[in-house]
Amino acid sequence: MSAVSDWLSRFATPVVRWVALLGLCAAYLQGGIVKLANFNEALAEMNHFGVSPAMPFAIAVIALELVASVAILTGYWRWLGALALGAFTVAASFMANRYWELGPAERFATENAFYEHLGLAGGFLLVAWHDLRDRAHREPSARIVNRP
Repeated sequence: MSAVSDWLSRFATPVVRWVALLGLCAAYLQGGIVKLANFNEALAEMNHFGVSPAMPFAIAVIALELVASVAILTGYWRWLGALALGAFTVAASFMANRYWELGPAERFATENAFYEHLGLAGGFLLVAWHDLRDRAHREPSARIVNRP
């Protein structure tokens, strides 16, 4: 290892990891809290995107954003929370950022948002992969198959 990587490895701490996970989940925590505090606006958003029935979907989105974020931050079913937010992000991006349907004037920002959200989904996939890999290394006895 080089001197720079040795120095930077000092920052590879559980606290820094948690702050990174918080950053990844920040938009979903904020979104869930704001939707919960302004439920009528959450319903309006569902209606804007043609999601029907709006109320159950708004409740499901709020629950998903908050519960999956908490799962990621606490480590309890982190892989599942990360996969859920990753899948949700891809689905929502295809619904809300349909840049291919826009004219040149509106296309640029929407196209950027679409690919930024794919990057977020990739980050969640990486979190899930790391969590599942770490679990496999911590729990080798869970892979043993009981034979009669």
